[in-house]
Amino acid sequence: MLVIFTDLDGSLLNHEDYSYKDALPSLEKIKKLQIPLVFTTSKTRPEVELLQKEIGIKEPFIVENGAAVFFPEGYRGFDLSRLEKINGYRTIILGEKYEKLRSFIEKHREKYGVKGFGDMSVEEVAQLTDLPLEKAELAKKREFTEPFVIKDPDLIPLLEKEAEKEGLKITKGGRFFHLIGKNQDKGRAVELTADIFRQNTGNIKTIGIGDSKNDIPMLQVVDIPVLIPKFNNEYEKIDLPGLIRAPFPGSRGWNLVVGRLINEFETDGS
Repeated sequence: MLVIFTDLDGSLLNHEDYSYKDALPSLEKIKKLQIPLVFTTSKTRPEVELLQKEIGIKEPFIVENGAAVFFPEGYRGFDLSRLEKINGYRTIILGEKYEKLRSFIEKHREKYGVKGFGDMSVEEVAQLTDLPLEKAELAKKREFTEPFVIKDPDLIPLLEKEAEKEGLKITKGGRFFHLIGKNQDKGRAVELTADIFRQNTGNIKTIGIGDSKNDIPMLQVVDIPVLIPKFNNEYEKIDLPGLIRAPFPGSRGWNLVVGRLINEFETDGS
């Protein structure tokens, strides 16, 4: 079985307008072949649920930079009985409680000039993200991580040391820094999710697709890593065996690489 793990912002979704229109040919092929497409994102659970509904899939997903994995109840007849049941999902939690992260931001807000989503109105989040208000509201529904901005990015190494003291760490996404739990990243969540697929289906081949620093742990643990260029056509600095560099940013590059890989997989499996 082929299993695709994909970042959203800047990868499947264009950086500037969040559109996945150019990826529709490959998305239709994925749905037709029933290939698991596992969103692996810094977005929240409500944001992912809305996007899955728009695209027309119901697959496992990984939210908030590897903080939690959600398998739909009864997914493909998998045995998920060992996973905790939360909100109609079988769930693996790797992240910290949101309250702990907010406490850290409040403690260091003044000294470091940081401002988290929890300090912002829906309108401010919409302005920073270029999201419509209703989607910015979903982006504020954090459960495990806190995106933030900082007045002077040169202070990040000092803030990272403060975070480490409290069992936290900082990672960088396409638009924001993210305060997250020390035991989480996209790579760990992908490994655990892939293990569940193997236990229930046997041998699988994994593809991982991302564009930012916080995607590197995911790209390091998949069989086929795919790097999408940023909106300015520059690539994140990463060198991995077999790394595929998509030729275009966003959904256009995503569509080309995924379509080609699916065709190769079908040919190899026939």
